[in-house]
Amino acid sequence: MSRRYEIAPISDEEIKAVERRVFFSERTADLDEALLDAYSQTVTGVAERVSPSVVNIEIRRQRNDGRAGRERFPQEARGSGSGFIFTPDGFILTNSHVAHGAAGIEVTLADGRQYEAQPVGDDPDTDLAVIRINAPNLAPAALGESQKIKVGQVVIAIGNPYGFQSTVTAGVVSALGRSLRSYSGRLVERLCARRFHQRLKKFSRER
Repeated sequence: MSRRYEIAPISDEEIKAVERRVFFSERTADLDEALLDAYSQTVTGVAERVSPSVVNIEIRRQRNDGRAGRERFPQEARGSGSGFIFTPDGFILTNSHVAHGAAGIEVTLADGRQYEAQPVGDDPDTDLAVIRINAPNLAPAALGESQKIKVGQVVIAIGNPYGFQSTVTAGVVSALGRSLRSYSGRLVERLCARRFHQRLKKFSRER
C-alpha cells in the first residue's frame, strides 16, 4: 500500500527567517575568525618587538653543600634563567633566585652574542635582581605603567631560560591586589595574578 505525502508550502517569512539565521551564523564565524586573527597578530607583534630585549642568563655558583671536590661532583654548580634589557647601556632585570650568589654570570643575547655580566643589585625579598653587561647596539624593552593594568587584559610572557629561542605564552590578568611569599619568605603584597592557558599562574609586583 503506497503512502501519499503532502508538502506544505513555505511562507516568505519562514524563508526570510532561515536566511537571517544562515547570515547570522556566517557573520558570527567571520567575526570569530577576525577576532582570533587580531589576537594572533597582537601576540606575534609583541613577540617580534620585545624578543630582541630578552636574554638568557647562565650562572655559576660555588658548591657549599659539602660535595664540592668529591669525585663526580664539580666545584661549581650551574643554573640558568631569563632576563630583559631595560636600558641602552646594558642594565638587565632578572630574578633574585637566578642571580643570587652567582660566582659568574654569562648573558646570551637574542642575536647570539655572549657577554660576562656584573651584579648590580639583588633583593631576595621581592625576588628581583639587576645585572649589567657592557655591549653595543642593545635593544632595551620599554617599561609600561602597571597602575593602568586591569583584570581581563591580555598578558604576554616572553622568556629564554634554556638558551634556545624565546618562549612565548599568552593569557589574561586574572586578579589584582594578591599577596605571595617571596623566595626569602617575606610576604609581598599588591601582586598582579596572571593566568596563562588556564594552567599556569604567575605574579608580578604592582608598582
